Parts: sequence; C-alpha cells; structure tokens
Amino acid sequence: MDGHVLVTGATGNVGVPLVAALRTGGALVRPASRRNTDPDGVDFDFLDPATWDAAFRDVDSMFLVRPPQVSNVARDLLPSLSHARSAGVRHVVLLSVQGAGRVPVLPHAAIERWLRRSGMSWTFVRPSYFDQNLSTVFAPDIRDRDEIWVPSGDGRTAFVDAHDVAAVAGAALLNPGAHHRRVWTPTGSESLTWSEVAAVLSDALGRRITYRRPNPLSYARHARTVLGFGPAMTAMTTVIHTTARLGLAGHLTDDVRAVTGRAPISLREFAMRERHAWEPRTS
Repeated sequence: MDGHVLVTGATGNVGVPLVAALRTGGALVRPASRRNTDPDGVDFDFLDPATWDAAFRDVDSMFLVRPPQVSNVARDLLPSLSHARSAGVRHVVLLSVQGAGRVPVLPHAAIERWLRRSGMSWTFVRPSYFDQNLSTVFAPDIRDRDEIWVPSGDGRTAFVDAHDVAAVAGAALLNPGAHHRRVWTPTGSESLTWSEVAAVLSDALGRRITYRRPNPLSYARHARTVLGFGPAMTAMTTVIHTTARLGLAGHLTDDVRAVTGRAPISLREFAMRERHAWEPRTS
C-alpha cells in the first residue's frame, strides 16, 4: 500500500483501536476528526469542504464513519465522498449497522447504496450491539445506581467489542483486494439477555447490578429525565432495544474469527478490561 489510509471518526470507540492496528500493520495512517490532535492527523468535517483537500490528498483507502448528527446523508455526507473519489480514493470501508441491508430508510443504507453505484471498491462492516454502549451512554446508571435501564425485556442481544470491529475493519483496509465488495457482520460469540448482562457486570465489579426491565415508555422517560438524552437519541435507543425485545437482535456470526483468525472478545473480558468506567465517583 503506497498511499495513506484516512480514518474518519478517529477518536471514537472503533477509530482509536483501528488507528493503532493500522500503524502496527505498517500503514501510513491519517487520523481525521473535527478537532484533530494527532500529529499525523488532519482536521476534517463532512460539512466543511475547506477541510476535504488536505484530508483526501494521497489517500488510497478510507474508513468511513457517519457522524450521529448527520441524518441527511445525501446533503451532508455524500458530497464529501464524491470529492474523495475525484481525489483518487479507491477503497472505502464503511462502518455500517447490522440490518442495514434490510432497512432501506437507515442513513447507513443510503450510504451503502451510493457506494455500490460509485465505481469505488468497498467493504461494509455491520457490527452488532457494541459492548462500549455499557461503558459510555449507559455507564451512569451502572456506576451511580447499580442498575441497567433498557427496554429489551427477555430478548437476547448479540454483543461485540469495538476492538473486534476495528480488527475486521483494519484487515479490510490493509488488504482491500481480499475484502472487495464484502459485507462483514462482526459479533461476539454470545447472545445474551440483559439479565445475563447484569450478572456478568456484577461478577466483574464485585457488586450487584440489577436489570430493571422497563417498558419502552418508562425507558424513554428515564432516558430523557435521568440520562439527559435528547429526543433523537431517546427514540433511536428505544427502537434498538425494542428490536431485542421482539427477538430480532440475537443473531450471531463467525465473522470476527473468519477475518482475524481468533475468537471474539467476550463480554466478561470487556467488563474486566473496562471496569474503571463503572467505579463509583468519589467527591
């Protein structure tokens, strides 16, 4: 690989381990974010054409992450991809979502459709439910109240560690030819109920974590008033967890092992590694 690999979302849960994996693999990595601090990186904003030339210069492959605030991808994201194509970017690894191939209204599905018609080489990475949701957006409930509040009922969820997602994406970026027009759905090896998730966290943290089993309406109220989510975040997370409640979120694949040659990280391994995220704060 002669050119650079551009990593958008370089400071995110997938971006950070991906940048590290690419550097270990010998790639010329260009981390990109709106407020870049990496000495090899660039400031980049999908909505600011003034940032595009420096980002895409001498880039062969790019890792594409849709910012959560970008919902109108035709207006706010696809113009930058057209610019990338004109600048010589040949391969795009898209961080999509599980189910994007079945739900055409998703923003990720619109990006996938554009890439399929773009003439560029592409790989779609459609991960299942991130372990890191527990250590970020839902961390306050676990850390401060020893509770999990999600409206998933008794449904099972296929979890995956962002480090495994990064490993799959990294393989596709380091060897684009082997992943040309491939769709990977990285999951862990466990499909867990949220009561089982609470038990894993209880064991890792040495204190009891309780799954409260709220219904969707109670969850939405909790998300707005306790967690401080905005309307869009509340609606999105309600839909995601209701999907599990309906028994539609537990599908497992062996894609992590197929791409990386190793077993995926378990939820227990993740919890032991990240348990500092749930340690009670001291005043």
